[in-house]
Amino acid sequence: MNFDQLFIGGEWRAPATANTLTVHSAHDGQVVGTAPAASTQDIDAAVAAARAAFDHGGWSGASVAERVAPVERLTALFTERMDAMGELITSENGSPITFSKLGQVGGPLMMLLSAPAQAAAIEWEQARPGTTSAGFIVRKEPVGVVGAITAWNVPQLLIIAKIIPALLVGCTVVLKPSPETPLDALFLAQMIDEAGFPPGVISVVPGDGAAGEHLVGHPDIDKVTFTGSTAVGRRIAARCGQDLRRVTLELGGKSAAIVLDDADIDKTVRGLRFSSFMNNGQACAAQTRIVATRSVYHDVLNGLLDAVESMPVGDPNDEATEIGPLVSNRQWERVQGYIALGQDEGAK
Repeated sequence: MNFDQLFIGGEWRAPATANTLTVHSAHDGQVVGTAPAASTQDIDAAVAAARAAFDHGGWSGASVAERVAPVERLTALFTERMDAMGELITSENGSPITFSKLGQVGGPLMMLLSAPAQAAAIEWEQARPGTTSAGFIVRKEPVGVVGAITAWNVPQLLIIAKIIPALLVGCTVVLKPSPETPLDALFLAQMIDEAGFPPGVISVVPGDGAAGEHLVGHPDIDKVTFTGSTAVGRRIAARCGQDLRRVTLELGGKSAAIVLDDADIDKTVRGLRFSSFMNNGQACAAQTRIVATRSVYHDVLNGLLDAVESMPVGDPNDEATEIGPLVSNRQWERVQGYIALGQDEGAK
């Protein structure tokens, strides 16, 4: 799947430069597709469109029903193209196709289906008692233009989780997806285009770290939402703090499982087999630490060893595969470094 334009201001535009992002299959190295790499000029154009749409386009003042309508049309399109989206994500990041169907597209669909009702349930204005007889009115309003930066491991889950709530409450959004997974984001942009969102309400501009930094520091961005590494998150937090800009960060996680004496070991091991290795272990929610009481420690350890050794490794497009490739050589080298560090510190 190849793209030669960016989705900016409700239309497909030629990028300002000839720089491209080439996506190689994590499985066999073949070229999956190409996409334009957004430059700072492209980011500026997307932010300008979002600013105009928020300030003058009517989206921020639209009713909930008016904002829900294009989201529901997008949901219908996403449902029709779920299989194609799941296959595309598997080709981009190596996620086993069974997990792509479950988490990579099933999870986003659940969010799309549930978000409109949540938006409709928001109490936008409240009367509260105060020191005066008149009391106070508390009114909720959209914050403005949102810059959303997403990671490559569960790209659609992160994109939908960021853009749909923001859109439903009246914000406009500039989305910069990861350079490792630009294709699924632009595939979604095609659906956004067909769904009929007003011009400028949502733009999709895949790019590298420099594009992301430019977006974060843009004076017309009112809020930043970022999912990615702790190191980059620190830099984003510092920049947003400098500018007094709202920011939400979802950074690396360490999820622990605690196994107590009365645990059902077989059931526990089955659960850990999935939760620790889902998406090839490339998930911030993956259980990377397991703490077991002494009385069950060896049972848990031996059960996990057997479980892991039985997991089929191979082509992520094969439904029998449970462990596919890591997303890139760089990620493989990073994991090898973690393993070596653990062994140096006494891991067996």
